[in-house]
Amino acid sequence: MIKVQDLHKKFQKNIVLSGVNLELKESGIYSILGPNGSGKTTLIKSILGMVLPTKGSIKINDKSIKAAWDYRKQIDYLPQIANFPSNLKVKELISMIKDLRGNSKRDKELINLFGVEKFLDKKVGTLSGGMKQKTNIVLAFMFDSPILILDEPTTGLDPVALIHLKELIQKEKERGKLILITSHIMSFVEEITDEIVFLLEGNVHFEGNISELKKQTSEQNFERAIASLLISNHV
Repeated sequence: MIKVQDLHKKFQKNIVLSGVNLELKESGIYSILGPNGSGKTTLIKSILGMVLPTKGSIKINDKSIKAAWDYRKQIDYLPQIANFPSNLKVKELISMIKDLRGNSKRDKELINLFGVEKFLDKKVGTLSGGMKQKTNIVLAFMFDSPILILDEPTTGLDPVALIHLKELIQKEKERGKLILITSHIMSFVEEITDEIVFLLEGNVHFEGNISELKKQTSEQNFERAIASLLISNHV
């Protein structure tokens, strides 16, 4: 469904991506991990068309995204930081996004699930971090696209909302979606992910499931296995 070939990106003299190759054929939950500066955000924004690669190609369902835009209708995106007009009420924001993307049959269900109805009349600029994230989750999940990209989705969530998010992600996987996640919360990643893609210095240094990662690093603990990847690639 997503194929990345020999992807390079350079910002002036700073090399961010250095020949990334990645092929995600099937539905499932894929976690893109790596330290700050490893290229995770640039890779995601390249897939979304928000960053133009210096070299290489990206295909969605065997079609190049270069000079295209309509492929984005197949992707729902939850950004790490969403900058919406602060003077809009939450209900106005949801209505505006629906007007832009088309009607949603799931918004009321998601609003109820995450308790967003309690602050629909509040202005976006007055929301707490957790309220903003719940609103962002509603916006990301309410259009039912086949690809979901979630950048640090757990930020600011209380334990109940986190449980709802994990259950929601699993349901979307069962419905055949391809889900890309970035997260610094290793317990969340370990619980929910099918495949790990580990980026370091702009390239893929591991791709596989958690059991394979533990076997490769001779570590039984997931966080220690990730740390082992970091250490072995810096020696």
